[in-house]
Amino acid sequence: MSIILNHVNYIYGKDTPLEIKALDDICLTINDGDFIGLIGHTGSGKSTLVQHLNGLLKANNGEILYNGRDIYDGDYNLVKHRFKVGLVFQYPEHQLFEENVFKDVCFGPLNMGLDKKEAELRAFTALREVQLETEYYYVSPFDLSGGQKRRVAIAGVLAMKPDVLILDEQTAGLDPKGRDEILDLISELHKSGKTIILVSHSMEDVANYVNRIVVMNKGRIMMDDIPSKVFARYRELETMSLAAPQVTYIMQRLYEAGFDVDTSVTTVDEAKRSILSVVRPGEFYGA
Repeated sequence: MSIILNHVNYIYGKDTPLEIKALDDICLTINDGDFIGLIGHTGSGKSTLVQHLNGLLKANNGEILYNGRDIYDGDYNLVKHRFKVGLVFQYPEHQLFEENVFKDVCFGPLNMGLDKKEAELRAFTALREVQLETEYYYVSPFDLSGGQKRRVAIAGVLAMKPDVLILDEQTAGLDPKGRDEILDLISELHKSGKTIILVSHSMEDVANYVNRIVVMNKGRIMMDDIPSKVFARYRELETMSLAAPQVTYIMQRLYEAGFDVDTSVTTVDEAKRSILSVVRPGEFYGA
């Protein structure tokens, strides 16, 4: 289920004094089964890019291919495309609107033309997938916590059974526990076979989860590689108002201090194993 972007450009306010080039010659291939962290500071073009992937925005020029078909072809069904490439917005309030959670999650399947029984079955399955407690199924989505609202928003898209799931800044504003719960949920969805694109400005959020990082800056793709190779370029990331995970800096400092640790590790567990492999018991205490 690949998505290919060929020389995609997009300008907000084109041909006006306020025009802004949001995407600048984007070339990108998203492969079936990828778990991509799309990283960049505010205004780098991340959200604009993902809104092109499911056709909410149309490029000024360039092409976007989904399974070999140009989504801009006149006979291409963009409505069905959006069922296959699902987008969960940054703010769940922009997506939730029904009087209760269950009706809200049913909306997508009903909009697909499914009968009520099938829509309800899909809604129930999706809510179980996101592990929302049944006691919240028939309350207003606006009475839920931030993390619960995000679960409902994700369920609303999952109920349409997309092949590609795009999540825009799903951890923004959550406490550490809520952030970890949402990221663990997203990781499980990837393990179930979905292609995942996780939009974030935080390297810490994606370090433990994704298998590929795409870094954007000023509407352009600056890096596209596995996490260890992206984090190794932490000095470049800093010029883009980004930073590698703290473990990267710790391992670099240890290496500079003379410890032969692996500076390419990306998680705390990997760092622990590397440190224990080269440091003798008590070494940091002068023993």
